[in-house]
Formats: sequence, structure tokens, C-alpha cells
Amino acid sequence: MSRYLLMPLGFFLSMVLPGAVLALESLVIAASPSVAGPVEALSRKFEATHPDARVKIYYDTALSLRQTIATVENRGRYFIGTGPIHLVAPGGDELITRLQQKYYVLPGTTVTYASVPLVLVVPESLVDAPSSLDIAVRDSRIRIAVADPSLTALGQETRRWLESRGFVGSAADRLDIATDAAGVLDHLLNGKADVAIVFGPDAARERERVRVVDVATGSDGSAKLHSMAMVRSCPDRALGQEFLAFLHTSASQALLRSLGYGLPPAEGAADTTR
Repeated sequence: MSRYLLMPLGFFLSMVLPGAVLALESLVIAASPSVAGPVEALSRKFEATHPDARVKIYYDTALSLRQTIATVENRGRYFIGTGPIHLVAPGGDELITRLQQKYYVLPGTTVTYASVPLVLVVPESLVDAPSSLDIAVRDSRIRIAVADPSLTALGQETRRWLESRGFVGSAADRLDIATDAAGVLDHLLNGKADVAIVFGPDAARERERVRVVDVATGSDGSAKLHSMAMVRSCPDRALGQEFLAFLHTSASQALLRSLGYGLPPAEGAADTTR
């Protein structure tokens, strides 16, 4: 059984870089804690269909991930092709862009595997629910729980979506503002609001108590795209390519949808054959 270690990546590398060599069947993903749910679920699914492979995941912040990968890539010829990291899976694509600029990830290997949609949720027990976000915002009788835009990415993305539809002015007096996603759902379930706007994964974690009635569409309906890419010093490029290709299989996408994530945009699929 694979192990998913919640230890800083830098600490892990300080132990293995001096001379340890990971088994070829091991695939190591350096990831941000914010994507632990989908990355671990995908890794378990990959292992189930690839019995000879074992996936190990090591977590660290975006800055530490960037510094660690830069250290590995700049240590000289000894580390090229023998580094312990196969793939990088940050919480947002900004880090991959920075790594591409430095040629720390291989060109053409970035694969976008999921989007994070905004969704409209209601209590599971509610029978007469509005059927869409537009209806919920236009109906002056409906109170809407949202996250504080000054504190959270969820709040910022919700405000951006409302503004893009011209709804902020008309709906402002009906917005029940909570601190974060947990607070938004708490307000909804305690009757302070009739509907709530959260990210898809937030709703999926509470599927026993709330249900999704609509998903925001358009570019303003997704706060982030999640991607993975192969680092230049990947010790087993064939295995890395196999995992990246696996991300767009029907099994992987069904798994991600069950976790509340949306499908990646068509342009997110990258060439993983190089």
C-alpha cells in the first residue's frame, strides 16, 4: 500500500538526495496540500489499475515546491535523470508557468486534469429549490449565503461571477456573508439563507446534507484549473507519461466529478508523449 506523507518536501529530499535511489516502480508527486484530495484519490485509482506502480506524494507550499525543484534541477549532471521527483501538482497553474519559464518542467507535459466550479446548493431536504443561479439571484425573496471576498478565494470568485452577470447591486441586500466555505454551509443549514454558493468540492464533502442544483458556467465560474507536469529530472519518464495520460481517462474524470471537480477545458489536454 502506498504511503501519503504529510511532511515537508524539503525534509524528505534532505534524507534521500545524498544517495538513495527510489525503485523504478515508484512514482513521486510533489504536491500542494490544497490538492491533497484529488491527487490522493487519483493515485489510489492509478495503483488499482497499475499493480506494479506505487505512488508517493510529498506536500509543501508553493514557494517551497519551487525552491526544492530548482535545487534538484541545478545540482548538476549527477542529478539530471536521477532526481526523486517525477511530477509536480501545485494548487494553481501559476507555479507550473514559473517552472516552465526556468525549464524545470518538460515542455509539452503539462496536463490540466480538473476545474473548480462554483455551484449553487440547497439543503437536501428542500423541495422547492430554484433551478439555477440566475433565478436565485434575480428572485428578491431568496437569501443567498456567500463567502467574504476580503478573506477567501471563494468569496472573490463568487463576487467576480455576480459582477460579471450584473447582479451585485440588485442582490447585495440579500447576501448573507460568512467567513469561509464552512461558514457559508453552516448559515445555509441553520436557516440564515435559502441557498448558498460554494466550490464544487465543498459541496461534495457535504453531499449528505446539501445538494447541487446548478453549476456556474463560463470563465467566471471556475476559480482555478488544476494541472500536473513532469519535472525535467524525472527518473522514469515513461511512468510519468503513463500517469499524466491516465488523468484524462473516463475513470479518472468520473472520480474527479464525484469529488465535486469539473472537467478540464479542451485546451487543457497537453501532449504527454515527448
